[in-house]
Amino acid sequence: MAEWIEILVSALLIIGGIFVLIGSIGLVKLPDFFTRLHAPTKATTLGIGSVLLASMVVHTLHEGSVSIHELVISLFLFITAPISAHMLAKAALHRQVEHLQGSDARDHRERAERQLPGDAPLENDAEASN
Repeated sequence: MAEWIEILVSALLIIGGIFVLIGSIGLVKLPDFFTRLHAPTKATTLGIGSVLLASMVVHTLHEGSVSIHELVISLFLFITAPISAHMLAKAALHRQVEHLQGSDARDHRERAERQLPGDAPLENDAEASN
């Protein structure tokens, strides 16, 4: 394997490891559920994507053709991570999970109480978003 490819793969693995570490630390250290939700959905997803990209480069060079497995895993991860984070946040709003003090939690909680899952936004919510 060429030296520059080894450097590229090493850099991708180090970057991926750093992002996964930051996401894991954020998951443990951030103060409430909603701020903790950001760490695994953003940093860890980017870190795992970087590791999968490094794996795709290595397998492509060894097999001589593009490796589809890592690409499919990456697409699945990048599609499902934001959806699962949204669903977790929505469930937490409906269960009235405590927010960090000083945030605009009251507004979010009131909106969640007025709107059931799958309902269209209320008129006040549509006006507020404009």
